[in-house]
Amino acid sequence: MTLQLGDIAPNFHAETTDGPLTFHEWSGESWVLLFSHPADFTPVCTTELGRVAQLKPEFAKRNVKLICISVDTMEHHQAWVNDIGETQGTAVNFPIIADPERKIALDYDMIHPNASATASVRAVYLIDPEKRIRLILIYPMAAGRNFDEILRATDAIQYGDDFSVATPVNWQRGDDVIIPLSIDDETAKTKFPKGWHAPKPYLRITPDPSA
Repeated sequence: MTLQLGDIAPNFHAETTDGPLTFHEWSGESWVLLFSHPADFTPVCTTELGRVAQLKPEFAKRNVKLICISVDTMEHHQAWVNDIGETQGTAVNFPIIADPERKIALDYDMIHPNASATASVRAVYLIDPEKRIRLILIYPMAAGRNFDEILRATDAIQYGDDFSVATPVNWQRGDDVIIPLSIDDETAKTKFPKGWHAPKPYLRITPDPSA
């Protein structure tokens, strides 16, 4: 299976460090950030999970649940979380899925044989409350992810949904946004009462609609 944007995220039952769960039931009405790491007790993964734990309150403000997966066993996960807490200064506060048979990893295209036939790459899936995949990122095994950027991308996607806008390069909360081409000028006058400026007819820039 090759997952694409807009696809329904595959459901699964799994054992996790927080107990057994069925993914679609566990996600409920929340967004979900599902991300994989190649292996426990590895240096890059240790730093990544520590940073995600630190960012959990920010993701929670955006109604995003966090869940991690690797092909290691539950025993490995439970032992490793102590190392993460010791070295990163924060407890792991989200479930880690044990997937030693690689069933979930294969369903989510996390095994890339040309990188490793046995370990999962650094995949990221942002899934909305309708269980649709809204963001896919794939990093190589040796490159740590920027979860601050993933948080920013989550904001951009949610703003697009909430306000019918697009976001420009390097956009941050509070910045101006772009009126999509699918909205004509007459409709835009109603939807964006603050107005806009247009360096080009196709580039209409309007103030943050949430302010």
